[in-house]
Amino acid sequence: MVRMADDEFERMVGDIFDALPDDMVGPLENVAILIEDQPPGARPRLFGLYSGRPLTRRSVYGFGELPDRITLFRNNLEASASTEDELRARVRVTLVHEIGHYFGLSDARLQELGWA
Repeated sequence: MVRMADDEFERMVGDIFDALPDDMVGPLENVAILIEDQPPGARPRLFGLYSGRPLTRRSVYGFGELPDRITLFRNNLEASASTEDELRARVRVTLVHEIGHYFGLSDARLQELGWA
């Protein structure tokens, strides 16, 4: 298990996000990235969760809409890694996976692409 200070973890997530390709993050609109702990005992244990309406299912989207959310579950991410490099890799895969859901990709398609 890897434990990081809150500000270090947030900085790492920001650095990973900033390093993602522009054609992946450029089209993101009105999406908040949150870092939380998943409650103990919650099942299934998740690394991340996309909450919102994927682009493929939107008809009208505009003023007054609440932002979509990508939540990273820090406790599960940290528990899955034995080194900081493993943690960075898991956070990157999780971010890309949840961004994929924003674009309407299914879990099966994300797995085919190697982002599950």
